[in-house]
Amino acid sequence: IRRPPRSTLDRSSAASDVYKRQDLTHMLAGPYTTMILADLGAEVVKIEQPKTGDITRNLLKDDPKYSLDGIGAYHLTLGRNKKSVELDLKSDQGLKLFKELVSVADVVVDNFSQGVTKRLGIDHENLKDVNPKIITCSISGFGDTEVNRPAYDNLIQGYAGAMSITGTDKENPVKSGIPIADLGAGLYAVIGILSAIQSREKNDSGEHVDISMLDTQVSLLTYMATMHFLSGENPEPIGNQHMNHVPFNSYRTSDGFIQIGVVAEDFWPSLIEALDLKQLDTEENKLRIGRLKNRENIDQAVQKVFITKTTEHWLKILQEHRVPCGPINTLSETFQDADLLKRKMIIEVLQDSGASVKMPGNPVKISNHDEEFRRSPKLGEHTSEIFKNWLDKDISVDQD
Repeated sequence: IRRPPRSTLDRSSAASDVYKRQDLTHMLAGPYTTMILADLGAEVVKIEQPKTGDITRNLLKDDPKYSLDGIGAYHLTLGRNKKSVELDLKSDQGLKLFKELVSVADVVVDNFSQGVTKRLGIDHENLKDVNPKIITCSISGFGDTEVNRPAYDNLIQGYAGAMSITGTDKENPVKSGIPIADLGAGLYAVIGILSAIQSREKNDSGEHVDISMLDTQVSLLTYMATMHFLSGENPEPIGNQHMNHVPFNSYRTSDGFIQIGVVAEDFWPSLIEALDLKQLDTEENKLRIGRLKNRENIDQAVQKVFITKTTEHWLKILQEHRVPCGPINTLSETFQDADLLKRKMIIEVLQDSGASVKMPGNPVKISNHDEEFRRSPKLGEHTSEIFKNWLDKDISVDQD
């Protein structure tokens, strides 16, 4: 990834002008990293194996429900705003051309298994000989110090202890509904890359960013990890309840679900009034410690009320009483949220056929930054363009 001269910029960028990044990523953690950077204005070039490309190109492409114009949901989303170059890094010629691009790039991102970049000769130690200012970022399951353990999102959630505290009971551990280990690593990689760019502005030298999926999941344990170290106890899953607050749970309504969170003490009398729960208005329940003791009775009483009317009915009443509450939406309900729509978090990306596909937008909203979303690239679509623009080199790669 390279930053072009200011005169070539056609839009403002959150990534300190428009940095050029070479993208060696595949599947989810790495492509999510580079998608965010591309959304923020970086020129991201996806380096792909000739003829086959990144594995995500083929995922769901033949599924009529989850594809458009023969392109699956993975590539439609994760490939947006990027460019594609075909290079065989296992060939002498491909490796030579790759290093020529590195010589004028800013960042190289990969999420190969640990040790692969070194075997290919494209690890930081090798690439800094080509470009002393190059920033490299490697995302792996366990970081640069581990080579033996396989790493997929669910496995990392298990290793990190996240699954042991998710679900309703310790006999049935549950993984997160979204691939939080992959996505969390992607977010930390963005933080690391932007920090390294800022550091380079001061030190005039590149750095290597080493992101471990396990590290990032353990970081997300935050205060729960500290509680474990203080007590020596292993926390158990408690479903949608909270260890410190009551009532704090999800409840059935006549047509769905609702959540409430009585976190501050002054929310409790408001809840009593909103739901007309005079039988719970005791001296003991006025304090959090008392409500914790009476959690089961309180939850049962609250549930008995909520089941009588719709979610919308109860949301209106609770909001009028300023009790923290919310629905448990399906995706179709979420994507009708007025604030999401106002903030352009549901975007449409135009495809070559003239059809468009909806997907989540960029959550990083920065003043004076113009958002732009371009379709995911065809395999090798920008090979000639990138070599011409980056190196003033005419090159053609056989893509048949």
